[in-house]
Amino acid sequence: MLNIINLKYQHSSADSIYEYSLSVKPKEIVAILGQSGSGKSTLLDLLAGFLHASSGSIKLDENELIEESVEKRPITILFQNHNLFEHLSVQKNILLGISKTLNNSKEDIEKVKTILEKVGLEKFEHTLASSLSGGQQQRVALARVLIRREPILLLDEPFTGLDADTRIEMLDLVKKLTLENNLHTIMVTHEIQDCERIANRVYKVENQKIFEQ
Repeated sequence: MLNIINLKYQHSSADSIYEYSLSVKPKEIVAILGQSGSGKSTLLDLLAGFLHASSGSIKLDENELIEESVEKRPITILFQNHNLFEHLSVQKNILLGISKTLNNSKEDIEKVKTILEKVGLEKFEHTLASSLSGGQQQRVALARVLIRREPILLLDEPFTGLDADTRIEMLDLVKKLTLENNLHTIMVTHEIQDCERIANRVYKVENQKIFEQ
């Protein structure tokens, strides 16, 4: 269980204090709704360690994460901008999720093959990222996130800009992978349809506070 308890943060340029309390069970997708600038992405930045909370707790089971550095937190994030290296193959883009040097073992290569099967791209292992469609590129980005095998998955509006059919495919894939890998998934979105399709529970951020819907 992921428990976020009385997590507080104040932007240096603002008087208001952001406050967050919520929980996420394994195999559960919690959606975060809110207007632009309401503090949805601030929550993800606090969880990932990009921002430092003034107080509060982030616990995964009995492990407190609030003082852990970014690289030690058991978290991966999929952003709207997938940040693929278009001159590299699908395989090498995914391997970058394990090592920045690309000095990978045979075991790592097998992990790539396995994760590509999960995201439906097993035929594209040696294809350049630049030749993929937008939906396929997001699948590669998702595979790169999943190969790290961290228990917490954060989604920061990653499917914005995809056509309706591709968006639905990606949402369903996130649901499938969350269940298969026992993930604690938090999805920031402004689309109520995304919530209705895959979220187990929905929270709304408003006036710097979070409320369960």
